[in-house]
Amino acid sequence: MSTTTSHPSEPDGPADGPARPARLIQNEATTEIPVHLLFRDDPDPAPVPLKPAVVGRRQGTGEQPRLRRPAVTAPKRPVPQVDPDLVERPARVLPGAVGVLAGACGAAGCVATSWWAGVLPPLAGEALRLPGYAGAGLGLAQWAAYAGAGALGLFGLGGLARGRTGRAWVLDLFGRYRGTVRRSGLLWVNPLLLRRRVDVRLRHWRSEPVPAADGSGVGLLVVVLVVWRVRDTARATLGVEDHETYLRECVEAGLARVPVEMPGGPRGAGDAAGEALTRLVAADAAPVGLEVFSVRPVRVEYAPEVAAAMHRRRIAALDAQHRASVLSSVVDSVEDTVTRLTVRGLVELDDYERKALVKDLTVAFCAGRGETAP
Repeated sequence: MSTTTSHPSEPDGPADGPARPARLIQNEATTEIPVHLLFRDDPDPAPVPLKPAVVGRRQGTGEQPRLRRPAVTAPKRPVPQVDPDLVERPARVLPGAVGVLAGACGAAGCVATSWWAGVLPPLAGEALRLPGYAGAGLGLAQWAAYAGAGALGLFGLGGLARGRTGRAWVLDLFGRYRGTVRRSGLLWVNPLLLRRRVDVRLRHWRSEPVPAADGSGVGLLVVVLVVWRVRDTARATLGVEDHETYLRECVEAGLARVPVEMPGGPRGAGDAAGEALTRLVAADAAPVGLEVFSVRPVRVEYAPEVAAAMHRRRIAALDAQHRASVLSSVVDSVEDTVTRLTVRGLVELDDYERKALVKDLTVAFCAGRGETAP
């Protein structure tokens, strides 16, 4: 005769099946997963539509929903804008031979008019092998011919210009931009246009000591080397009053925002500051047609008002670093000496003797390295 006792934590199961494990949480609800779904050979399972899940407050717990604070974004710095229609474009110019030919025609016209009027000197007539002519005198027609020939000559010779490599002309007609000349050689340009010469070569500028600050806010004086060139001559000349002064102001503004480290600081700090300065200055100078390639600090020194204090602080830091390295070397030497003496069985030391030996060795090593014993 056997009796069946059911454990209080296990419910009675059916007589023909195994007993189910007890639930750790009495009110939990489980969902059974069919085993055949876990080991299917179907490579492309059917997609199951998912509904958006909403997480709300749990009922009966008193928990309040968490409210996300809106992310605070820093206001964007306004970007300088230039007239969008002010873009460099090539100007219409002619070869220099055209101006030379026009000037020659004007001079020939003046000579012919003088011969026609009879005012050409005899020697000039003989040199030019002109036939003798009594002349009709200086009348209205002769003066008109003089004016036309002179204007043609002046217009042709006055428009001659010599273009150089690395230089450009910005042409302006009564305040309106008419184009840019980047060609080299002898050219003819309309003499009525106002020409402004612009240097478009790759240039570098070494600044004067500019106020700056390091990561701790200590005042510095920094000399930077800027490599740049004029990319858009129209904007550099007409979009700003003086593009070189504008570039200097951009560099000073960049140094006011980027911390610069003294030489001997963390490795790569100088390169990081140079990269940040280059990005800032290039972004500020691009709207006025300037292309900045690099802005590198070449000399950094403390400002005069803090130079003495920072010099003493730097010396104290170097001295502390040197003392720490000497102390570490002495401790390593003492440890190595005591370990060798005890491991090889040369001496047997108790705690008191070990402490005394360590003290004596420390004093000896410190004295040997020119340091006072602690």
